[in-house]
Amino acid sequence: MSNLCPLDYRYGREDMKAIFYEESRLQYQMDVEAALARAHASLGTITEEQAAEITRVASLDVVDINRVKEIEKDTRHDIMAMVRAMTEQCEGDAGKYVHYGATSNDIVDTAVALQIKAAIEIIQADVDRFTLTLASLAKRERDTLEIGRTHAQFAIPITFGFKIAGYVAEMLRHRERLQQAKPRACAGKMAGAVGTGAALGKNFFKIQETVMEDLGLAYEPAATQVVGRDRYTEVITLMANIATTLERYGTEVRNLQRSEIGEAQEPFDVKKQVGSSTMAQKRNPMMSENVCGLARVVRSMVTPTFESQVLWHERDLSNSSTERFVLPHVFVLLDEMFHKMNEVFSGLTVNKKNMLKNIESSRGLVMAEAIMMKMTEKGIGRQDAHEIVRSASMIAEDEERQLVDVLIENKDLVARMPEAEIRSAMDPANYTGGAKEIVDKMVAEVERVLGQKV
Repeated sequence: MSNLCPLDYRYGREDMKAIFYEESRLQYQMDVEAALARAHASLGTITEEQAAEITRVASLDVVDINRVKEIEKDTRHDIMAMVRAMTEQCEGDAGKYVHYGATSNDIVDTAVALQIKAAIEIIQADVDRFTLTLASLAKRERDTLEIGRTHAQFAIPITFGFKIAGYVAEMLRHRERLQQAKPRACAGKMAGAVGTGAALGKNFFKIQETVMEDLGLAYEPAATQVVGRDRYTEVITLMANIATTLERYGTEVRNLQRSEIGEAQEPFDVKKQVGSSTMAQKRNPMMSENVCGLARVVRSMVTPTFESQVLWHERDLSNSSTERFVLPHVFVLLDEMFHKMNEVFSGLTVNKKNMLKNIESSRGLVMAEAIMMKMTEKGIGRQDAHEIVRSASMIAEDEERQLVDVLIENKDLVARMPEAEIRSAMDPANYTGGAKEIVDKMVAEVERVLGQKV
């Protein structure tokens, strides 16, 4: 049978996809059922032997997923199908206590919390790995001169390492956001049909606490029939935020790889890789473009997530189908994006010669601010200095001359600033401010936070 969804045959890494497979979903749900049985046993509601038997059958080695599907055809209810399939496999009277006191979404939401927990752990590892890659690149290119650009126009000099240091800072913020959001995102419930825990009796609170402690989850302190969907909204919007960050980096690589800029290039296997089916010379930034495209899909999942937050009364079913699409796609695609961006930046070609060439192509105009500020140090008023540089810049641009050559023709200026001093002030290497120190600080911060040498 042919595959339909691109996640099946084109995108996604196995470790992340495995969390959301149909079999995995069933196993997570049975894990919750087993934890519920153990909680009951710990409080004497059922025997230890009955809980052990329910735990034994809560396994794909015992419960056949095809049997669950067969039952679901009749029941049209996936959780009841699972419960009956588990009950069939129980020896003795343990089957009477499968799903005891629970409602379907106690199982579903708690299982989803386990999936989210496992998925976030992979994303956290992705963030750390990529942050180290960026920090290493920033350190390597700490002193590499590049022109800064604003409005897609030349601005003033920076270093390429400084640019990447900004990426490092952003990834560290995302790391912090993940740590903060994880406890809220990884919350289940064991509170019955409308959240009151009535079917669980006098031990309701203890059962819920025990189940979640067993599973390593937080719990919804005041649930309806479901865990509050604001939790899902927070984690999905965070994933979209991170995806957008990766798109920003991919967009920068695409721009720097443009033929007329040529300052950086993503990895390209010159022996085997094909850039175009007809233009054999092409080396296209295909991984970066792919990441930019996938980011749009991830962001598109934000709207249905917000809409699924609005449920009727204590709950309706409108969120269920939406979440079956949203959660796997967001996590699988973001993990894929990280894998590709890490490959791009760990193998990025940095063309230092072109970076210098682009700076030099401005004929010194990018140093206008630098010379203006130097003039103020010599006692020339800021506004007067601005006008001197502005007028000289217009002449240099119109006559296609070096700005420094126009400036040294100004006898009044040279009288206050020797030619050598003017030329030194207009050396791009002398006007990167604290760029290099910022790189050092960000590398040190990565080493502190991750506890690993860059």
